[in-house]
Formats: sequence, structure tokens, C-alpha cells
Amino acid sequence: MGLFVNFVAGGLAGLAVDLCLFPLDTIKTRLQSEQGFIKSGGFSGIYKGLASVLAGSIPSAAIFFIVYEGFKAYFSTYPAGSSAEAAVQVLASALGAVAACIVRVPVEVVKQRSQVSLDGDQSSYSVFTATVKNEGYRGLYRGFRITAIRDSAFSLLEFPIWENFKTRYAIYMGIPKTTPLAGACLGAVAGAIAGFLTTPVDVAKTQMMLAESDSVATRMGLFQSLRRVASQSGVRGLFSGAVPRVCWISLGGFIFLGVYDTATQYFGQ
Repeated sequence: MGLFVNFVAGGLAGLAVDLCLFPLDTIKTRLQSEQGFIKSGGFSGIYKGLASVLAGSIPSAAIFFIVYEGFKAYFSTYPAGSSAEAAVQVLASALGAVAACIVRVPVEVVKQRSQVSLDGDQSSYSVFTATVKNEGYRGLYRGFRITAIRDSAFSLLEFPIWENFKTRYAIYMGIPKTTPLAGACLGAVAGAIAGFLTTPVDVAKTQMMLAESDSVATRMGLFQSLRRVASQSGVRGLFSGAVPRVCWISLGGFIFLGVYDTATQYFGQ
């Protein structure tokens, strides 16, 4: 599969899921905020921060699939269904997720600060300029390490599960390849599993990105952040926003992987 196909298919998939499911992401972010759901905006202005996402969704998704498919292609000599192929899929998905964070983290910082902002006139651009002014460009990469851990952990769960489901489904149905619709349904299941298991890391990441620039939270590592959340809110706090996150990622997996499969088949002809 060529570089152009990966870029177009990945970009379209990223844009489709962000456009369709942004409100659920906003609700999830506000549930995870230290301010609480109501003080962070409740159900009002659920499209705040959309501009930043639209600017970054295509390049970040495209980068992921270019690295993911490129790494798999480089090690394509391993037989299908082998443990070696599964290991390649795990590494490819993790590397793709880390590479995509170069674009995704600044987008997440601006998006999440817009989502919980109580100033109704605060646009994505004003949040961006305020962040750069107060913290420098380094502030746009607040929580990079935790985001990279979250996204690589999520991807190394979701994509091998998805690939395995597709392989087993094709064998069960006696067909050479799953259809885009079947791939989308299997992607929804794989996304739900991975999304739930990585929710605690997502909570830690959200609170770090939303914290004041001089607060203790900004200087914590992943495990310190997890302990901090657990000490304040217990195990329940570690899974704050799990329901909208799982719904968002499950629907997102259906759209994202369904669009990706459809686009790769269409443009790869």
C-alpha cells in the first residue's frame, strides 16, 4: 500500500471521527476535569475547541497510518497469524501512536482547555496564543509523555485485537478478506476494550493538561499522577468519564477503521 493511500485514508478516517464524535469527547473531558462537570461547562458549548481538532486530525491520523503500515510492510515476511506478526503489529501501532503525538499533543492541549473554558468568547486560536504567551511553545507539549504512553498503550491493544478479529472473522466466514462494514463493527469492539482499559491514563493526562502552569500536577510523572487521582477520588476517579470515553472510542473505532478500510480499498485499486 503506497504512502499516498495511507496519507489520504488515514486523514479521512481521522477527520470523520473527530467531526462526528466531538461532543462526546467534550463531555468526557469535563467529567475528568478537577473543576467538575458542571463548573467546566456542563452540556453547554460542547463544540468548543473543534477548530483545533479539525486543524490537527488529518495530519495526526495520516502520520499514524504511514508509520503503522510502513512498519508492517517492512516486516511483512512473517507468516499471517504467527506470534511474530502479532509482535510486529504491536510495535507498529505503538510507534505510529508516538509519532502522531507530535501533532496530536498541541491539538489536545488547545482543545481540552477550550472545552473547559468558562469564557464563552475564548476560541481555539485565543487559547493557543494565551498558552504560547504564558508558557511558551513548550506549554503546547504539556503532558506529551503521558499522552504518548496513553496512545501507544491504546494502539498496541486496539490494532492487534482488530487485526486478529478480522483474520478470525474472514476464516470463519470462508472469505479472503473482511468487508469494510465488518471491519468497522470489529473495530468498534476492539476500540471499546482498549478505551476502557486505558481510561486511568487518560484521566491523568487530562488533569495534567488542564492544570495551572505552576501547579504540582504539571511536574508529576504518570504513576505519581495516577496515585494523586486515586488519593483524591479513589478507584472511581481513575475511571472518570469512562462511559463517554468508551462510547466515543467504540463509535470512533467503527467510523475511523471503517472509513480507513473503505478508503484504502477505494484508493488502493
